[in-house]
Amino acid sequence: MELINIRKILVTVEELRHEGGMPPPTPVLRGGVCCVMANPYADHYVEDILPLMEALKPVGLEMTRRLLAGMGVEPSAIEAYGKGAIVGEDGELEHGALWHVPGGYAMREALGNAKAIVPSSKKVGTLGTAIDIPIHHINAAYVRSHFSAMTLNVPDAPRRDEIVFCLAMTTGERIHARVGGLRKEEIKGEDGQR
Repeated sequence: MELINIRKILVTVEELRHEGGMPPPTPVLRGGVCCVMANPYADHYVEDILPLMEALKPVGLEMTRRLLAGMGVEPSAIEAYGKGAIVGEDGELEHGALWHVPGGYAMREALGNAKAIVPSSKKVGTLGTAIDIPIHHINAAYVRSHFSAMTLNVPDAPRRDEIVFCLAMTTGERIHARVGGLRKEEIKGEDGQR
């Protein structure tokens, strides 16, 4: 059985210039990449689905490289990230959970020294289903200024027998972040939390 059969990859980039107040010195870039592929486990129950997790590792690395290229930034510019998956109707939520390792570790590897776990969401959906990808700081999950989300979707996916795997990254915090909590300058980087 062929485990990786990609139909399309979509990259989207936003440039955030202000949120009603003074513009930041540098716009914040927020980007997402979606990979639409056949779900080899659709329409039947498979007990051992871990082979797909292993097969997805190079896909995660390719998506990470494409996203960084689309944003036009070096890995050192990325401050926050997240991941997600939308499983077509003939699949199951657990198929989306296969993205935890290949999606998360691909970004952490490409970014060099990212310490925080990559937040994630997953759902079952149909054509055009949108997903909110949770985002937080790459080195400390408790940095409130970087708590955010990016909504991603592919208009013609997922088909019933497909999965859409997604990654998201940003180059900075929310514009005008001012709700307190741990600041990025205060990160100790010991445990990925603080």
